[in-house]
Amino acid sequence: MAGRNHLFIPGPTNVPHEVLSAMHIPMEDHRSPVFPKLLTPLLQDLKKVFKTETGQAFIFPATGTAGWEVALTNTLNPGDKVLIYRFGQFSHLWAEMAKRLGFDVEIHQETWGKGIPLDKIEARLKEDTQHEIKAVLATHNETATGVTSDIGGVRKALNAANHPALLFVDGVSSIASIDFRMDEWGVDGAISGSQKGFMLPAGGAFLAFSQKALQAAETSTYPRCFLDLKDQVNANKDGYTPYTPNLPLLYGLRKSLDLLLEEGLENVYARHFRLAEGVRKAVAAWGLTQCAQPGFESNTVTAIVVPEGKDAKTVISIAFNKYNISLGAGLSEVAGKVFRIGHVGDMNDVSLLGAIAGVEMALLDSGIDIKPGSGVAAAIEYYRATAK
Repeated sequence: MAGRNHLFIPGPTNVPHEVLSAMHIPMEDHRSPVFPKLLTPLLQDLKKVFKTETGQAFIFPATGTAGWEVALTNTLNPGDKVLIYRFGQFSHLWAEMAKRLGFDVEIHQETWGKGIPLDKIEARLKEDTQHEIKAVLATHNETATGVTSDIGGVRKALNAANHPALLFVDGVSSIASIDFRMDEWGVDGAISGSQKGFMLPAGGAFLAFSQKALQAAETSTYPRCFLDLKDQVNANKDGYTPYTPNLPLLYGLRKSLDLLLEEGLENVYARHFRLAEGVRKAVAAWGLTQCAQPGFESNTVTAIVVPEGKDAKTVISIAFNKYNISLGAGLSEVAGKVFRIGHVGDMNDVSLLGAIAGVEMALLDSGIDIKPGSGVAAAIEYYRATAK
């Protein structure tokens, strides 16, 4: 098929040419005296993206999933109780990981399409007068349903309950794309990955830990080796890593951070909002609905519900095989019910107009009754009216 594949999934995302070029490097000695000139500024600039001055950033040659494990096993003890609200595939997977690692996992089920219920979490924390809950696991942006939760509100709930639990946040599909404020929100462990807003290939787990979490790491008895924070702390203080790093990824991260900081984080967040809003205008014009309920809509991915009797997998298949467009599939409880348009990372207005046009053709070919051009027209009007 002529032309390139158009990638509109919520990760991995498109890698900018500047980042690809930066990654095209010969191998070098990662124990040389000049290597700290690469690593140390990376760790400092990651703190800017996490918005922390008091915390410490880390880079693991791994994934966001490994980042979940880093947070749990470095700060808690075997059998500790953790609290999580399950409202999508990724909050589900984090809970399942905690179970498999031997923690006492208290799971509360929520409707897929909503986020963390702040009133319920505050009430539950107030009930825990013995402070048996040692950590709250919060998924900031649930890509399976296109839902964003209020992490600042979770911190307020912890404070209202005067509860000392650690607050860990899965920001894999939000950090570097959606407003995130580690210090202001009192986040103790922030977890992200390279393949979303950082616009890199998969293979990098980027994390930041508060001083409270780092102190907890000093007394944690959980067995660990490759994912041990202490090894990172000891090596990073001199500008090195405890094992062989992924050098191309580090050089790509240098360029990615330069691009993000040059654009300005507030501008990055505003751009993602505009792109998402254009997609939402298109969905409304088609007469379809989002999986996310009002107030929870994500700015990095929109999950779109197909009409009753239709299969979202058909839309995705036609989009890929006939129009060379990759869309996100529905996962687990929403499999076949939704398809997803990712609008995260290296995207602009015209990128999303291409996605919307391709989706319109796939919807029509799937027998879904929409007016041709309606979504494109709605998005065009919004983007034109809000362009600077």
